[in-house]
Amino acid sequence: MRIALAQINATVGDLDGNLERCLAAVETARVAGAELVVLPELALTGYPPEDLLGKPHFLEGAARNLEAFGRRAAIPAVVGCAAGTVGALSNVAALARSGHVERVYRKRELPNYGVFDEERYFEAGERDEIVDLGGVPSALTVCEDVWVPATVERLSAAGVRLVVNISASPFHTGKGGDREAMLRDRARTAGAWLAYCNLVGGQDELVFDGRSVVIAPDGTVVARGASFAEDLVVADIDPGATAGSGSAAPLVSGEEEVYRALVVGLGDYARKNGFTDVTLGLSGGLDSALVAAVAADALGAGHVHGVLMPGPYSSEGSLTDARALATNLGIDAIEIPITGTVESFADTLAPVFGDLPPDVTEENLQARVRGTVLMALSNKFGWLVLATGNKSEISVGYATLYGDMVGGFAPIRDVFKTRAYALARWRNAAGPAIPEATLLKPPSAELRPDQTDQDSLPPYEVLDAILAGYVEQDRSIADLVAAGHDEATVRAVVRMVDRAEYKRRQGPPGTRVTPKAFGRDRRMPITNGFGG
Repeated sequence: MRIALAQINATVGDLDGNLERCLAAVETARVAGAELVVLPELALTGYPPEDLLGKPHFLEGAARNLEAFGRRAAIPAVVGCAAGTVGALSNVAALARSGHVERVYRKRELPNYGVFDEERYFEAGERDEIVDLGGVPSALTVCEDVWVPATVERLSAAGVRLVVNISASPFHTGKGGDREAMLRDRARTAGAWLAYCNLVGGQDELVFDGRSVVIAPDGTVVARGASFAEDLVVADIDPGATAGSGSAAPLVSGEEEVYRALVVGLGDYARKNGFTDVTLGLSGGLDSALVAAVAADALGAGHVHGVLMPGPYSSEGSLTDARALATNLGIDAIEIPITGTVESFADTLAPVFGDLPPDVTEENLQARVRGTVLMALSNKFGWLVLATGNKSEISVGYATLYGDMVGGFAPIRDVFKTRAYALARWRNAAGPAIPEATLLKPPSAELRPDQTDQDSLPPYEVLDAILAGYVEQDRSIADLVAAGHDEATVRAVVRMVDRAEYKRRQGPPGTRVTPKAFGRDRRMPITNGFGG
């Protein structure tokens, strides 16, 4: 039996576009000789459709397109869609065969943790759906169903020889390997073949990594789809066999998978929202350099417009590094000095400020002038502004509202500073991009004389370790101190994290690459008296 897994890049809400993309994949699978083609979870609506599922006319359109898919699919196909009405809605795997939707399975296990919110929209199914596919007793399942061991145990007892699983499983670091290990275990538990088709592409802050697999009953991966790219995975299986063999695309990991996720996340966010070009401030520092590299790889160098905005305390070295970066990447480099504008603001405010000494107010003013310049370019030319803050800075509020936080998208919002260095070095290994001087100099906002980040923050190696514990693992102050961190430092960091929630709520979205990112994963009250 020849099976094809069509991992496609659907767009949430683009019902007609998704239908045509699904049908094109079915036709490609037919040409490849497939007897069955499997498409991802909610492929016809895009994932996650969120409160679009509360619109009756959206659901009516989804129903029409599911019927059209069933009518037009050239070979037997399993596709994901939302089916039903508001208040009585299911996340389904639909089998299209012989010119119509023949069977519909309703997802039984609805995830409601982390980034998932399916109980808000869907009702859980109550029964399994076992169908005959080419003479093979087969089960239709949807994503979370197979994460639950009891599901495959139940299907095994029912004599199933092929488990079809359609999925929209978002990426985070290390998940690809963990997910595949789980799927191999489920195939062994079921004693059956497992055909798993995952979504690919970016949707707001989420990235789906593809990596669809066909797994033999002994847990052997006989075929694997590409990472972070559309792909058609074709595999020949012997339903009566208990073992399998085959070649599979490599399972990328480490800095490579994170970098590729950032590229896909930014590229799809821009394209799906109608932007061809992006702009960002180039400071000569690491973060803007890394974002510029990601943008050039995602959209093409000709669509990236870097802006150098030298201010009162900008060093010549930083300007040199920013120009070198632009040259290395082949991106635009626009220079707009802001010293005069900053001085004009200072003169305007002088009658009110009086004899009060300069402080963070004047520092933030420079950042806000830069943000205003970038937004002016965005308005004039239609460029998407990229914010360049990293997770370390955003965690503790080391960022200026309406200044360096300005933007429509923040590509490295979920990347700690220490990882940003690792990603930069990985990217440089693929070709010259980020100047070595940028990687070696102490990080600085250059908003006052001789400023460095460590004037205000612990060393990033220390800070990131505390943040990983507090933000991503929900560890207490006592736990972090017991792990060996200085208590005063921990308490200071926790205070900064908790106080900065109001800033994070006003910042742009950014690509999720960790198991717990700000936003969907971590929802903290702004007004909060708990204190760590």
